[in-house]
Amino acid sequence: MTKHSALRLTPIALSFLLCHVAARADDLALQRVLIDGSRASQLGIADSANAGSINQKQLEMRTVYRPGELLEAVPGLIATQHSGEGKANQFFLRGFNLDHGTDLRTTVDDMPVNQRSHAHGQGWTDLNFLIPELAARMDYRKGPYSARDGDFASAGAAAVTYANRLAQTTTSASVGQNGFARALLAGSPEAGAGNLLYALEAMRNDGPFTRPDDYRKLNAVLRFSQGYANNGFTVSAMAYRASWNATDQIPQRAVDDGSLGRFDAIDDSDGGQARRYSVSGAWRRTGAEQASKVNAYVIRNQLDLYSNFTYFLNDPVNGDQFSQPDRRVTSGVDATHTWHGHGTGINADVTIGLQLQNDNIFNGLYNTRRRERLSTTRADHVVESSLGLFAEHQVRWSDKLRSVAGLRADSYRFDVQGSASGTAARSRDHQLSPSLNLIFGPWAQTEWYLNAGNGFHSNDARGTVERTTPAPGLARTRALEVGVRSELVPKLQSALSLYRLDMASELVYVGDAGNTEAGPASRRTGIELSNYYKPFKWLSLDLDLAFAKARARGVGVAAGEDRIAGAVEGVGQFALTLERGPWSGALRLRYVGARALVEDNSVRAAGSTSMNGRIGYRLANGLLLEIEGFNLTNRRDSAIAYYYESRLPNEMAAREDVHFHPIESRSLRLTLVKKW
Repeated sequence: MTKHSALRLTPIALSFLLCHVAARADDLALQRVLIDGSRASQLGIADSANAGSINQKQLEMRTVYRPGELLEAVPGLIATQHSGEGKANQFFLRGFNLDHGTDLRTTVDDMPVNQRSHAHGQGWTDLNFLIPELAARMDYRKGPYSARDGDFASAGAAAVTYANRLAQTTTSASVGQNGFARALLAGSPEAGAGNLLYALEAMRNDGPFTRPDDYRKLNAVLRFSQGYANNGFTVSAMAYRASWNATDQIPQRAVDDGSLGRFDAIDDSDGGQARRYSVSGAWRRTGAEQASKVNAYVIRNQLDLYSNFTYFLNDPVNGDQFSQPDRRVTSGVDATHTWHGHGTGINADVTIGLQLQNDNIFNGLYNTRRRERLSTTRADHVVESSLGLFAEHQVRWSDKLRSVAGLRADSYRFDVQGSASGTAARSRDHQLSPSLNLIFGPWAQTEWYLNAGNGFHSNDARGTVERTTPAPGLARTRALEVGVRSELVPKLQSALSLYRLDMASELVYVGDAGNTEAGPASRRTGIELSNYYKPFKWLSLDLDLAFAKARARGVGVAAGEDRIAGAVEGVGQFALTLERGPWSGALRLRYVGARALVEDNSVRAAGSTSMNGRIGYRLANGLLLEIEGFNLTNRRDSAIAYYYESRLPNEMAAREDVHFHPIESRSLRLTLVKKW
């Protein structure tokens, strides 16, 4: 089948073929094809210029300092850290400082990772339980243009799927600078009529900090699968636990006067502990006329987090450390059913879906000193329930025109009881979110896209029941986008998109303060360019560039004070990957642009650049030796920066200043992998 004939497949035949291929994505035979293959073409498949899929081999070739950086395979997305390694990452995408995940919907094996009404921040996305070696693929799309996504997907959505089977049993051992050590054992033997997948990971990392992070984690996965991914079922169990110390951001003035080093801490008792346990199952049936999928999950998350960002500003005697414990059980069911319509001249698919989720949460905010509780700011029992229903209609009107129209309805119920005060309150909110995608072409190996849609993110339940100024349960977003994807140049895949995204309000729950702050409406406009070039079978090049303009607008925004603090104005990545004979390697240059730190743009954070690399050599008997290097040029940039008021122990008064967390210094890691 030629590439041209593949583009003329009906959507029903194409979807059936893709589903059948995806079903065997973890088979040994297809693994051998993927190793030599280039990035899969999205012509005739994707509904926008910003959507895509990264296969297992491409994910394996990435050099990542921490598991959350696997998401940087999504063009334009940056994952960083502003505290200890066990804390959820900080994300940037499309002009958003996403904090720890708000407006970036993330799932692993169809289980939501974003945690609603979290003690520290809305949409808390802790990916430290992710084992990169198990990731069979990652699908992504940006913007609220799919009725399937729902909460937290305004900026984008990333879905990591674990393999049901591994091509080979794998053991690996890694050692590195700054106290890094990691061991992994993973395999997938046959078990009766099905297959058993297991993985066990242990890791330790101190980082370059004066007080070592002493990050320790244990991670395990056990899965039984039978059949194929499109006609079969899986049952999975996961367990993760970790503890760490944290070096939080420090004031620039203390580094400038020499009283603090870049890797020093002010409160050396900051840190935390995390636990995550889950059980999930998925069932699929696919035929020529219909396809069904049901998955269910129960997740237990526990977090004890201790932070001190203002030092001695509020309490000159005990300091400003605070504790944010969060314990929750999240349960849910997702179900979809698709009818394939064909043989009438116009081919169409109709999909309906249901998403149920319930979070039973106990969390709070406490003043502490060296992790000893002093007083209670608030303590709450939150029950947050949601029902999402959606319908999506895909039609191929002709060889040059496709459309995807969707409608989503969401209903939320927030029930909050103050554990300390004994008060109880409830609120509800709901929203309809339509979306429309038009796809034109291909002409000359080029497709054009027009996308429009509404989305939302839920707000913290505690803010929705405030008596004086309650926040709406759901904050609406509206987006428009035009894009183009081309493979006209041989061996080059390019995508360009221009977008506008409006948010009704920058409402967020401020976990550090224990209250809700309502911001004005906002608008983000931007342009993104993604390129993948494979001039030879053994060499591939990636270049991704993204620029965004984020501005507050509407009532309450003073002239000259419309900047959104922390909104990155541009990001870029260049990556080179090669695999020839026994040698393999990768080099990645990452740029995170400048940004305003205050609304009037009078204080700005400079951009940062880092370079990571990896060299591997395949020895005899299935052995692979790899050396990874991080921040190879040893740049002294900041991973994150804020501007706020703080007070050091030797200061008589508070001072406003830039507070930053440094990127890690240059470090090397050596890994030995054995496969059989």
